[in-house]
Amino acid sequence: MEKLTMAKALNKGLRRALQADPKVLLAGEDIGKLGGVFRVTEGLQAEFGDNRVIDSPLAESGIVGTAIGLAMRGYRSIVEMQFDGFVFPAFSQIVSQLSRFHGRTGGRVPMPVVVRIPFGGGIGSIEHHSESPEAYFAHTPGLKVVTPSNPNDAYWMIQQSAQSDDPVIFLEPKRRYQAKGEVDVTSRPAPLHSAAITRYGTDATLIAYGPTVSTCLEAADIAAEEGTSLEVVDLRTLSPIDWVTLMNSVSRTKRAVVVHEAPVSLGMGSEIAARLHQELFYVMESPVQRVAGYDMPYPPARIEQHYLPTVDRILDAVDQSLGY
Repeated sequence: MEKLTMAKALNKGLRRALQADPKVLLAGEDIGKLGGVFRVTEGLQAEFGDNRVIDSPLAESGIVGTAIGLAMRGYRSIVEMQFDGFVFPAFSQIVSQLSRFHGRTGGRVPMPVVVRIPFGGGIGSIEHHSESPEAYFAHTPGLKVVTPSNPNDAYWMIQQSAQSDDPVIFLEPKRRYQAKGEVDVTSRPAPLHSAAITRYGTDATLIAYGPTVSTCLEAADIAAEEGTSLEVVDLRTLSPIDWVTLMNSVSRTKRAVVVHEAPVSLGMGSEIAARLHQELFYVMESPVQRVAGYDMPYPPARIEQHYLPTVDRILDAVDQSLGY
């Protein structure tokens, strides 16, 4: 076991992916000599050379388009969008081409491309640097969408994504980059597209992913002091969602609260709430509650704490679910 930050765990996972397969390439803006703005790729160009860790032009559409061409020639590209708000110039390449080739060719042309996106708020950034675009990609058939919430998952999930023949949108919660956790480099990792119960409880299930998992765990700790037992499910994968784990948890607790940073309307919470109500209508004892960002552009850094889901907002939703 090693104690690493999420950034260091991702770096270590990327190094392992590069070592394991000579066809794996990294590309992105400033990922080489600089090591990326969050230093996730630090030292990799010096170790593997600038033909495998490539400082690309400032052109997101070109980065993804080149990765698509490389995939057709048998390479496995892991490309970085420097910030979440910068992915949109590449949006057409991702949803119109990257997502379709594997399916449209009946599996004859795999698309082993990983698109790394630092996402979410909480770091006091300027405009276009604190977006939550996950629903756009989870809504697109052909794309896998995953997001680790801790260093151990980050280490393993980036390697598993690199091995996938389907394109993977890999969302990295940027405000968790410096959070430390145990990384077991010798264990057998959980399947990529599986959820994890990070805390067991009996009174309600908190459903989260990426940056909000730690907030839900904090809320569960406080609730326990007040006599309320909360279960926390880390989705880990947003497409496909592990419905079996999710349904089993909510079947036990009979209540659910979904938490994410993206705006509440038509967000991931909407789909989760709809499916839970459809499948567990006669099991659940109260409607699904949603705690999310508001339906507005991400606010200026000085007031982002009023936009992001907080422990207090989560506990208020739990109280509503319990009928307090």
